[in-house]
Amino acid sequence: MHYDIFNGDADGICALHQLRLSEPRPEAELVTGVKRDIALLDRLRKRATANDTLTVLDISMDTNKAALVDLLGRGCQVFYADHHFAGELPDGSGLTAHLDPDPEVCTSLIVDRMLNGRFRPWAVAAAFGDNLHAAARQAAAPLNLDDDKLAMLRELGELLNYNGYGETVDDLHFHPRDLYLALRPYADPFDFLHNSKTLTTLRSGFDADMTAARGHEPIRAEAHGRIYRFPAQAWSRRVAGVFSNEKAREKPDLAHALVVDNGNGTCMISVRAPLVNKRGADALCRAFPTGGGRAGAAGVNALPNALLDEFMKQFFATFVG
Repeated sequence: MHYDIFNGDADGICALHQLRLSEPRPEAELVTGVKRDIALLDRLRKRATANDTLTVLDISMDTNKAALVDLLGRGCQVFYADHHFAGELPDGSGLTAHLDPDPEVCTSLIVDRMLNGRFRPWAVAAAFGDNLHAAARQAAAPLNLDDDKLAMLRELGELLNYNGYGETVDDLHFHPRDLYLALRPYADPFDFLHNSKTLTTLRSGFDADMTAARGHEPIRAEAHGRIYRFPAQAWSRRVAGVFSNEKAREKPDLAHALVVDNGNGTCMISVRAPLVNKRGADALCRAFPTGGGRAGAAGVNALPNALLDEFMKQFFATFVG
């Protein structure tokens, strides 16, 4: 068996798409979920057997370490590419790892390096989706795209990323597996943009959700950061990533946090470090239950409401200057 395991956001989808354009594996079983469903290797701990192969993209190795060790010990061969905090790499000749936690790198850009830029427009779209606009433009420079085409790749990345946010796949417009399958026939992202009806649905949903989101003012605003809060609604969960990215671009010298009520005594939090200094978001979020992410963008899946005041205190302390 071969398994393709990937994060359900733009970066995970575009990383896999580049790899499979280069080396098709139509027989692979696809394992993915909402963006924050990152403990994906746990799903295979009782299924994968010796000599199975796994391609793992855009999910934290640190979060998946125990399952990864089990799978390697069982004789699985694992290819792993990611840009999140990895921790110590496990021993095992069955592991091939391409890891880069640089805050200006995403998994699709790592894959782009491996493939020598063969399918770079997809990597550019993914970088835009991950709010790495400078890195996206730098990667796109050799492509000599005009402003209109660059804007199209930006929209593609942001819409793919928008679709990944939700508590469960029921919150999403498309299951990430189905979204990947929708773009799989297209080697050229501009063909996908012109011919796929999928993006019409995403554009409509994006516009409606962002209209609701933009009506909210910060619940706390200080010299070095702003915190927003949304109610326990599906639109709140869907828009969490793109809204946080928009606010970060709006005030690049400030840190931002978005608190979304989960409706069960906990809240989901998205954090963006200042774009001028992408440091600290991962350490802040890992200090709280269910937290993780990258230096520039991180989050907490289910923070108990009783810890919210402490989180906000630590948020402002982390990004004090």
